[in-house]
Amino acid sequence: MPIYKLNDNYIFPDPKFSEPDGLLAIGGDLSKDRLIEAYRQGIFPWYSEGQPILWWSPDPRMVLFPKDFIKHKNLRKTINSNKFVVSFDQMFEQVIEQCSSIPRLGQDGDTWITDDMKNAYISLNKSGIAHSVEVTYEDKLVGGLYGLSIGKCFFGESMFHKVNDASKVALWHLVDKLTDWKFDIIDVQQETDHLKSMGAIAIERKEFLHLLHISVNKESIIGNWNTA
Repeated sequence: MPIYKLNDNYIFPDPKFSEPDGLLAIGGDLSKDRLIEAYRQGIFPWYSEGQPILWWSPDPRMVLFPKDFIKHKNLRKTINSNKFVVSFDQMFEQVIEQCSSIPRLGQDGDTWITDDMKNAYISLNKSGIAHSVEVTYEDKLVGGLYGLSIGKCFFGESMFHKVNDASKVALWHLVDKLTDWKFDIIDVQQETDHLKSMGAIAIERKEFLHLLHISVNKESIIGNWNTA
């Protein structure tokens, strides 16, 4: 099946037309309106420097329902120790920079978080749509994550840690906040053992898109989350 090439209109093909690996379309741009429209439809950009923008909607889809987050005993001890300081939306640019530069298994120094991607998500953060969770230890940023919030769905994009458990602490605090705000779902996109161990599961794309449609049409919490 040919891959759909995007034009200037913010229109995406139905995700059911994705390739078996999830690739749906190429081209377009990373403008705020296009990105929001993509996420609302269960589509996200993921590509390497030098490639055209590639748009994906994998099947199955990895998700974490906040109520199913597993609060492991050892991690609870870390949380209760108060060794880390956690904040929201205070160091978004530093978090996305660390997520792009931290060495990862199998990437050979490459990153999908290109400069254009960074700038696009920084713009979304300034618009109150993209958010970060920062974990500091002795006044140094040692872990965190970032993603988008639309309706009552949080779209997790990337996380990093420089100290053991720092990214897990970030996720713990994110889940607590989303639970308080009655969020329905955290989209974590693709399966990893790390996320599976914390309660994430793979569901069929058809089911994900049904849940997503309900969730993104609820009221969004826009603005700086550190003061919300």
